[in-house]
Amino acid sequence: MKDFYKKILDNNKEWVETSLAKDPNYFQDLAKGQTPPLLWIGCSDSRVPANEIIGAKPGEVFVHRNIANMVVHTDMNMLSVLDYAVNVLKVKHVLVCGHYGCGGVKAAMGNDSIGIIDNWIRHIKDVYRLHDEYLNSIADETERFNAFVEVNVKEQVFDLAKTSIVQAAWKNGQDLTLHGWVYGLNSGFVTDLNVNISSEKDLDEVYQLRF
Repeated sequence: MKDFYKKILDNNKEWVETSLAKDPNYFQDLAKGQTPPLLWIGCSDSRVPANEIIGAKPGEVFVHRNIANMVVHTDMNMLSVLDYAVNVLKVKHVLVCGHYGCGGVKAAMGNDSIGIIDNWIRHIKDVYRLHDEYLNSIADETERFNAFVEVNVKEQVFDLAKTSIVQAAWKNGQDLTLHGWVYGLNSGFVTDLNVNISSEKDLDEVYQLRF
């Protein structure tokens, strides 16, 4: 434990030194403020680092993460991040990014009790219930799991579009587009699920073609 803790402190010092060697004003410039064009809503999984996946630098991505990249309308943490991103930072893109092999989605496919997380997984189970006919028609379990990951991302984008924050932004003519991706842990590539929504009209059209 002590060796690991010392290592991460040493890593921080090395990162600072490397960054300053490239640009002596690196941290001074970062401290002046942030104007990221993107809000990333992703999974808490440690294997899905938002900045690294898209090659972004510090200050370029505003990030919210939770189990299975959920957009829950009673989650004040998520809503607060969304509100700040849209109304203060004026981001132009909000991206929901899930990933194949997601433990939260996998857990929602079963009936085992895990603990307090069961309450959170209930929201994911609701997504399965909405699409059980489609998902249950997929015989192969791995393919069904992957399809559920994709379905879950799409539903979170639709839920995002229905938040009062996004609705108000569109009503006010704000340039704001929602997207849905799935990240492949075993490949590093992302899959665009083609749920790119920039208005209420887009939402209606994409929703009709969602599956």
